[in-house]
Amino acid sequence: NLKELKEYALKKLLLGLGVLVLVFLVMTYFSLSSASKSFKTCEILELPDVDQINFRDYDSVLVAASTLYEGNGVKTIMQGEQYRKAWSTPVKVPILFLNEMEGSKVTIMEEGGGNQTHSLKLQLENGVLMTLRSVTKDPSPLVPKVAETLGIENIIVDGISAQHPYAALAVAKLSDNAGILNTKPKLVFVPKQEQLGEYNDKFGNRLFLLEYETEGNAQWLKLKNVDSLIDTDNLQKLKIKNSNKVVLNSEALVKARLFDLLIGDWDRHAKQWGWALENRGDSFLATPLPCDRDNAFFNLEGILPTLISNNVFLPVVQSFENEIDFLPGLISSFDIYFMRGIPRTTFKNEAEKLQLLLTDEVIEESFSVWPESIFELDGKELISKIKHRRNQLVEYAGQFHDQLNKSEKLTTALKGSEDIEMTNEEMECFDCVDK
Repeated sequence: NLKELKEYALKKLLLGLGVLVLVFLVMTYFSLSSASKSFKTCEILELPDVDQINFRDYDSVLVAASTLYEGNGVKTIMQGEQYRKAWSTPVKVPILFLNEMEGSKVTIMEEGGGNQTHSLKLQLENGVLMTLRSVTKDPSPLVPKVAETLGIENIIVDGISAQHPYAALAVAKLSDNAGILNTKPKLVFVPKQEQLGEYNDKFGNRLFLLEYETEGNAQWLKLKNVDSLIDTDNLQKLKIKNSNKVVLNSEALVKARLFDLLIGDWDRHAKQWGWALENRGDSFLATPLPCDRDNAFFNLEGILPTLISNNVFLPVVQSFENEIDFLPGLISSFDIYFMRGIPRTTFKNEAEKLQLLLTDEVIEESFSVWPESIFELDGKELISKIKHRRNQLVEYAGQFHDQLNKSEKLTTALKGSEDIEMTNEEMECFDCVDK
């Protein structure tokens, strides 16, 4: 009868859904368990016995950034293609010995780095600070115990494959062409050596970006009347102490943030900016110096990452596509603190300047810094996306301004500035100190 037919159909539907859920869980587990390690450094090709090599006999090595993210068909479906091929493709990289840098003595100041990046801060003989930032990332500090217990920590580990290992090189060239300060990163291989001392085990025989620091001596910038660089927290302290003598270069900051939209760099919190101080006699002009381009061209694909990073749970994490997926998610506390109140015309003007500066030819030329094998994998697609975003930049600039000024005023300190003593008014915005 009809009732029995309906019950039978319902049972079949539930059974089908159960099978789909089971298949999904099996594929998820297989995908997440396909890598047994959470961290792996670069892989040197054609030189199997690395510890027996005298790297001073060579000027370069053929090296793959990491083979940890190589995947099978199931992983590609569940966790995406990402930039797996770029990570595992060998590139020719110059060898660096610290005692040969800039033709001067180099001192290791301290070990640094965030949750994923291993870094060493270096000081040259002329006082300039530089940093070795690891290309390979170690996300183990971010893996919660429950993920380890369930055996699903690979979903966090594998997320590194969404970062392009060589993004910073192309971004720096694009920045130069756009008139935006940058840390001038260079790709280098650092072999084990006497100069590394106690840091040999962790930092020897690895691939790094060698770049200038966003603090200290600014002579490498070669800018008139710019002698020093400071981090965001120190800029805040300077502003509070000398409220009317520290002026923000708001045009440069707006341009830099619109540039971030062009390259899809969604991770731009306060600790990822330095500031060049130009001495103007009775005041200082603070011009932004962006750093840490790990998440430029971020490419998140696959079923699992798409489920996790959505506009509800993680609105800031956005994949680099032709169009910006959710611009409100890209408005950060940093933006509200420094840019709320900047006129809409400034956003429009800086967007138009970027459009004029970053012509098709300039964008294409900027990727010439990549090894040919890497460009063949990702270059043309990324260039196409940047051009598409550039063409819409004036519209994005207006949306950015409008969304920014709808945002609530800050009631908490910026990241890295939690220890600064500030009034509620001083915490709200940079220029609130003047009022």
